[in-house]
Amino acid sequence: MRVVIGITGASGTILAVRLLENLKDVEKHLVMSESAKKVMELETDYKYDYIKGLADYVYNDDDIAANISSGSFRYDALVIIPCSSSTMAKIASGISDTLITRTALVAMKERRRFIIVPREMPLSTIMIENMLKLSRYNVIIAPAMPGYYNRPRTVDDMVNFVVARVLDLIGIENDVSKRWEH
Repeated sequence: MRVVIGITGASGTILAVRLLENLKDVEKHLVMSESAKKVMELETDYKYDYIKGLADYVYNDDDIAANISSGSFRYDALVIIPCSSSTMAKIASGISDTLITRTALVAMKERRRFIIVPREMPLSTIMIENMLKLSRYNVIIAPAMPGYYNRPRTVDDMVNFVVARVLDLIGIENDVSKRWEH
């Protein structure tokens, strides 16, 4: 399996890191925006070298000619986690000015599995309209909204819940978070 991961400047870098850590036996292609690198420094103790080390291939967001931007480059899923409202708006409007947005638009035209994990709250009407527009184009919108039925005790429990759901959406079996039992 081959997965492309885009990390943008929304809060929630930990979500991307945990996803990368749990993508086992998967070829991982990573793009991290400059804004994401700044947010990473402000909200985590992670270093860019650590995050890069979790991927098999790493691209610069300004390299719009990278192989992942081509429809002929085959992969199983594209995940933008976390996805900023700005990136989501660009994609919803067809703007491909970065590698992340270009890869997203190619994923849409090729009808590839494409998951966006917005991490904003509250949601403006514009953001909701952009999510609806993207959903109509078969983009899976999976906001970083943890469940509480598993009785999370830590922030890690809440992060793991979101990551487990994203792994499910990609089609990867996992036990990252406790599942619903009744």
